[in-house]
Amino acid sequence: MNDSVSVSPYEGSGLWPQLRRMFRVARIVLYLLWGFVLAFLLGAFWSPYRPVVLAAKQRWCRRFLGILGVELTVTGSPVDAPVFLVSNHVSWLDIPLIASQRHLYFLSKAEVGDWPLIGTLARAMGTLFIKRGSGESSRKAREIADRLKLGHTVLVFPEGTTTDGTGLRRFFPQLFDAPLMADVPVQPLAVRYLDDSGAPDAAMAFIGDDEFHHHLWAMLLRNRIRVRLHFCEPVSAQGTDRKGICEAAWGKVAEQLTVDSGQLTARG
Repeated sequence: MNDSVSVSPYEGSGLWPQLRRMFRVARIVLYLLWGFVLAFLLGAFWSPYRPVVLAAKQRWCRRFLGILGVELTVTGSPVDAPVFLVSNHVSWLDIPLIASQRHLYFLSKAEVGDWPLIGTLARAMGTLFIKRGSGESSRKAREIADRLKLGHTVLVFPEGTTTDGTGLRRFFPQLFDAPLMADVPVQPLAVRYLDDSGAPDAAMAFIGDDEFHHHLWAMLLRNRIRVRLHFCEPVSAQGTDRKGICEAAWGKVAEQLTVDSGQLTARG
């Protein structure tokens, strides 16, 4: 049984969209290669935590979104200090979207580390990896806490998987030990992919049996990709436990996923 949801090619009829897609593919391949060269020149493979590497990563992600035709609306305010970020998870595109807005590191599924070029770049950018169902959440929480204590900001997707963006799964609380151990706040993020009417665009989801290259190939037929990213008010890690922080963060994200986005003005 195939549970995948592919990107709808409803904007892709005719010759021009196909030619534009091929042009975008060429730009993406060249841009990924440039990212590899840039990471090498900046020494990211052996020293990924320097400010110059973080700044370059943010600029690289912003330009990558431009190649894909992303129109991004950002609301709320990111916390300037080190923070434990948690977000709902819809697509692989969530990662460059969020990284385009602030300096941070990710906890990603182990499979991403095996993707050609992208996996290598992810490792050069200081990404942490976790195997699903491996029982290593406690060890990763300690590793994340160590990063937070060093003044780093780390993002995790506590649903543990992607969804179609129309709802929110429960957050797993194990990784919420990290902000407690590091004594830093938790800032929830809400990511919404939108169609032209402002309704959730479930066709953008990367779930089930979807493969990265198939998903990207279909997505490149679109004229634009509309996304809303909201930085919620932070949740304090003091005076509570991991379950309490987890539930509070879940509630803030769930609330934002119901906000009407039809009148938002995009910025890219």
